[in-house]
Amino acid sequence: RQSPALAAGPGARQEGEEAQYPVDTGAPVSPNDDPEDTADLPAVTAAPGDIIGRTLLPTSGEGYVSGHGVYIEDRPGLPLDMDALAQATLDLDLPADGPQVLIMHTHGSEAYTRAGTDTYTATDTCRTTNNDQNMIRVGEEIAKVLTEMGLSVVHDTELYDYPDYNGSYDRSLAAVQRYLEQYPTIKVVMDVHRDALIGDDGTIYKPVTTINGEKCAQVMMVMGSNAKYDHPDWQKNLSLAVQIQQEMNTLWPTLARPIGLRENRYNQQLTTGSILVEVGSHGNTLQEALAGARMFARSAGAVLLEYR
Repeated sequence: RQSPALAAGPGARQEGEEAQYPVDTGAPVSPNDDPEDTADLPAVTAAPGDIIGRTLLPTSGEGYVSGHGVYIEDRPGLPLDMDALAQATLDLDLPADGPQVLIMHTHGSEAYTRAGTDTYTATDTCRTTNNDQNMIRVGEEIAKVLTEMGLSVVHDTELYDYPDYNGSYDRSLAAVQRYLEQYPTIKVVMDVHRDALIGDDGTIYKPVTTINGEKCAQVMMVMGSNAKYDHPDWQKNLSLAVQIQQEMNTLWPTLARPIGLRENRYNQQLTTGSILVEVGSHGNTLQEALAGARMFARSAGAVLLEYR
């Protein structure tokens, strides 16, 4: 069995507390931004900095709450009713007119490994302000697919983590509030990131799978709860994630990593349709991330169209 850390990844971005460990990316630490941490991954025969591809799937229920084919790494230890989460009617009611989905990026400068024609000038370790190579490009791919499926999408391409990483969640919070005020028809907010997986020996792991002959970055949804802060509708957001995960599992069984439930909110308290999605990690290539993003978008779009 793969360990819960390997299967579900670290990827925890915190809110309202000072991080107690160093930042592996060199980014500064603030009370509202918990950096990417170092995963507790098994040692492999590899030189420091080598990239190892793994398909990260749980092979037992230990460390997870599961049901309806969905695994949730429940770090806060909250009671979860998987039947209710999977079968709930979502509180979305997407309107026929006006924007329905907002795609944005709290950490938009996050980028992938430089490979082939995907090169960029780094502004920090695996970060760049080149929007053709960072999370803005991945968000654009998701927006394109959702639009082709008939959904109305607004894509916020602002970088909230550059030039100052500190306070990026505060800045993205204010931005989402402005968008919701400007477009009250928005019911779904997707905050698109990528993960970082580094073993104690410096090995970089990338979550990857092959679907229809194409290498794709695996996708992980990170969901907030009310374990630390006021977030009364967290289970409605979690229901959306569970139902999208079910759709991914139906279409592409190895695409999704287990959902990560955390004690923080990630600004998800603003709507009942908010999710944080991590497309691959910094060890993946941009092309793998774009492939995974397209598949995630098709899955999410299929669920959302049921509420239009």
